[in-house]
Amino acid sequence: MIYWDTSYLAKLYLREAGTDDVLQAFAGQGGFVCGEHGRLELLAAFKRNQREGLLTAARLKTLWEKHAQDEADGLVEYLPLSSPLIQHACQMLFVLPPTIFLRASDALHLACAADAGLKEIYSHDRHLLAAAPHFGLKGLDVIKPA
Repeated sequence: MIYWDTSYLAKLYLREAGTDDVLQAFAGQGGFVCGEHGRLELLAAFKRNQREGLLTAARLKTLWEKHAQDEADGLVEYLPLSSPLIQHACQMLFVLPPTIFLRASDALHLACAADAGLKEIYSHDRHLLAAAPHFGLKGLDVIKPA
């Protein structure tokens, strides 16, 4: 299993900086996983693009349907968020050094990947990547600097 946070997952659907790097690095590999909240984050990214005039309503609908088909086909799988997982994320966030900045949703990504027994997480979020070792994960980013 390859865990992608939403910054990577969005690149399956949106043309944005780093899309080519992600698609090339993972060409032919399937079975990407993400925490269940990533589904909501992905839709929020689509809606942001619509607000910014980058997606029409019709294009947003097409992308959301493609995402649903990719999930049905097993390309993307969402890992459940349980109360114990959220409690684990809270415990980890509580003990993080005060110099580590971590958003709640990113703490969920890290806890979800760790609880799934994964050793790596892919993200383009520098804060998530910096916090990854505190969750026992190696944070990786294949996106080349601009």
